Amino acid sequence: MASITSAQAPFHLMIKPAGPRCNLACTYCYYLKKALLFPHSTCSMTADTLECLVAAYLQAHPTNEVIFGWQGGEPLLMGIDFFRRVRELQNRYQRPEQRVMNTLQTNGTLITAEWAAFFKEEQFLVGISLDGPSALHDTYRRNQQGLPTHDRVEAGVHILLRHGVEANALVTVNRENAGYPLEVYQYLTGLGLAHLQFIPIVEQERPAHRKVTAWSVRADAYSTFLCTIFDYWARHDVGQVFVQLFESALQVWLGGLPTVCAFAPTCGRALVVEHTGALYACDHFVEPGYYRGLVTSETLPSLVDGPQQIAFGQHKADLSSTCRCCQVRRFCGGDCPKHRLRQDVDGKPISYLCAGYQHFFTHSAVVLQAMAVEIRHGRQASNVMAVLQMDMPSDAM
Repeated sequence: MASITSAQAPFHLMIKPAGPRCNLACTYCYYLKKALLFPHSTCSMTADTLECLVAAYLQAHPTNEVIFGWQGGEPLLMGIDFFRRVRELQNRYQRPEQRVMNTLQTNGTLITAEWAAFFKEEQFLVGISLDGPSALHDTYRRNQQGLPTHDRVEAGVHILLRHGVEANALVTVNRENAGYPLEVYQYLTGLGLAHLQFIPIVEQERPAHRKVTAWSVRADAYSTFLCTIFDYWARHDVGQVFVQLFESALQVWLGGLPTVCAFAPTCGRALVVEHTGALYACDHFVEPGYYRGLVTSETLPSLVDGPQQIAFGQHKADLSSTCRCCQVRRFCGGDCPKHRLRQDVDGKPISYLCAGYQHFFTHSAVVLQAMAVEIRHGRQASNVMAVLQMDMPSDAM
């Protein structure tokens, strides 16, 4: 039975021990500017804050599986001893029945054999930010001196895989690499990365301004990117390569809910802890208006389940009339509120990527539905193309 100090339902904390501090200066990064929130800070989580956070999270979580998500900025700037301390504190404060997992997202440039050995020993799941081959990756992902970073990232991937670390790739799909879907996909799988996330870059030129930046992906380009990779994946790599967005859609065809946060009907259960111990509503809303309070064992449950956070999560379900009538709404949930930059006919906001998602989820429907049938009958989803005995469908829901 959960403690009376536990939250009412499972939640997740994305923890930023180095805050917005990073050794890169990616063109499209939305988080570097968060340093303005901490003008007098070194952007480094203290030992006391870390201990308070670990104890509070383990105490407040109501289920036996607790995932610590470490992000940034660049979390490896904290140094390996910081994360050794993380594991000591987790072992000290976890309840006997709890299972602790750690995920870490890194730009990959600081990975060494020592880091890889640590990740392997402590069973960290490591995500690498990698936008494709060098010509595509280096377009926007450069260091603070403006120099390319691809070769260092690729070297980091090889080090992780040689040490047997469980690693995946996070690809930001942007104005440049969106035009090269198979080049990106085959490059990543050729490296030996079998778990892929394709995250669209959609950023406003300035706050409350509906025009997107020059590096934001267009809706039609994003859908073409996804559809092209999906068609190749369905023919060649089902059961071998796992694409987060495809897995999410398949889960819906199996009768479940989307597994991508942005596609859930409501949100609010994935919060951010900054290096100061400050809790915010979401990674995309680390702003003064979404500050929830300082994390302590006494406050964390009430902040997670507080009226402000509940209202924030429920607001996602306030959809425009187009969304409410859309046949793919169960797959995309109206998309992340951060992406709702267009105005619908009823005056409510609608996703900038709306047309792209309609295209992709319609395009993939026949194959994913057939996969779901195979899985329900205890067969392999990879049998689908033989079962269908047809070419890939062209947009039929």
